[in-house]
Amino acid sequence: MKARLILIIAAIAAVSCSDFLDIRQEATMPSAGLDYTKTDNIFLPVSAAYASMRLSEGRAQSYVAVLSVPCDDADKGSTEADGPTVKELDNFTYGPDNGHVEAMWNFFYDISSAANYAIESMDLFKEAITSETGLQTVEECRGEAKIIRAYAYFNLVRLFGSVPIIDRTMSSSELASMNVSTPEQVYTFIYKDLDDAIAIVPEHHTDFKGRYNKYTAMALKAKVALYRKDWNEAARLTDLIIASGRYSLMSRFKDAFNVENENGAESLMEIESSDLGQTTGGMPLCYYAFIQGPRGNKEPFQGWGFKVPNQNLADFFDSRGDDIRKSVTLLVRGTTTPEGDEISDICSNQYYNGKVYVPTSYNTRSYNAYGLDHNMRIIRYADVLLMFAEAVANGATTTLTSGYTADKALNEVRKRAGLAETTATLQNIYDERHAELAMEENRFFDLVRWGKAVEVLGPLGFTVNKNEVFPIPSAQRQLNTNLPATPGYTY
Repeated sequence: MKARLILIIAAIAAVSCSDFLDIRQEATMPSAGLDYTKTDNIFLPVSAAYASMRLSEGRAQSYVAVLSVPCDDADKGSTEADGPTVKELDNFTYGPDNGHVEAMWNFFYDISSAANYAIESMDLFKEAITSETGLQTVEECRGEAKIIRAYAYFNLVRLFGSVPIIDRTMSSSELASMNVSTPEQVYTFIYKDLDDAIAIVPEHHTDFKGRYNKYTAMALKAKVALYRKDWNEAARLTDLIIASGRYSLMSRFKDAFNVENENGAESLMEIESSDLGQTTGGMPLCYYAFIQGPRGNKEPFQGWGFKVPNQNLADFFDSRGDDIRKSVTLLVRGTTTPEGDEISDICSNQYYNGKVYVPTSYNTRSYNAYGLDHNMRIIRYADVLLMFAEAVANGATTTLTSGYTADKALNEVRKRAGLAETTATLQNIYDERHAELAMEENRFFDLVRWGKAVEVLGPLGFTVNKNEVFPIPSAQRQLNTNLPATPGYTY
């Protein structure tokens, strides 16, 4: 499955935590602890950067609260009294003191910090290693770390707008004097990181299946291009991915989310999680699925129940005759899954996220550990096809080599869902993204970049010229007085 990459990350977590996993953004480079003459060590700082992307319980709650709950398809979930600060995100009453918003600021800057450390470590390896193969590995690992850093800044800019670009390890005093960069400057920075990665990172890795490759960087850059309305670049990159033939849709929609298909034919970017088949002890776990598990259900098929699909999403599927995707995306209270897991009729919510469903047969822990074998899917091939269709439909004029048209890309996604062919108008593409990528942290950001947020989310509390971005946290403005107040919010 994903054992070797996970095992390396787990080993680092066990023996080198102070060097690799607990690096705060204000940290300085360690002066000792890693032998830079050994080629076997080159990947270790990059592995630690991967580890920084996994979500602990608290951060998983904050992640789904901020990136998914403020949209028309998901509700807070859990119980009525639980998670009042998540409810603020559900009804757009959050402010700069909301702890989940601050947690996401810290989370993505922590990822950036780990990536910065990995990138700077490559300079030290480059000075110490003489073999041509070793130097090639150094540059490939540098590119890999830049993909991780680009991912962090992509989330920071679409969450907060203008943010500081911290591209190296800094002292606390340096960080406290940083100014913000404009969104366009941040996007330019992300483009540069991803261009560097595309130029050097391999098309695939022969050792660890889950490592990010050239196509990961291309897909992430194409996604960033949509936010810049850089239709030519989005079309060019997605066309190259399609033409490569390396990726394809899984035959069944459900298969794209199964544990056994992690890092499979449809996946370009995932965040790894595994209990390594162990019953106790420290493991490289990501709590993204656990935090969304059915609240009040029988162990071990039980979680915190946050970020639940709502009736609006169920009705949207029904209006399209979209039964296949509805049956996968929504776990329904009072039913039993095909694998035999019951969702009790006394659970707190009508629906739960079926895309993170993991059969209880995968739980080897000695206590409730629902979903801890589930990898987060960040970019799927279906998203690539829909990005291609959107870019072409928006008038991209770049030369294409895959033989695909916007219609063909759109209908390939629809065919798997059992839907008839249609024409790739922008509205049809928007609706297809809505159905295909529901509950995958895309909907809110899609509505904002399409200029449809106030139309769709206004009745839920969204305020134009305010809620397009989240407020820079008050605590961060106290640490760095150069950080501006985000317009529309009261500090």
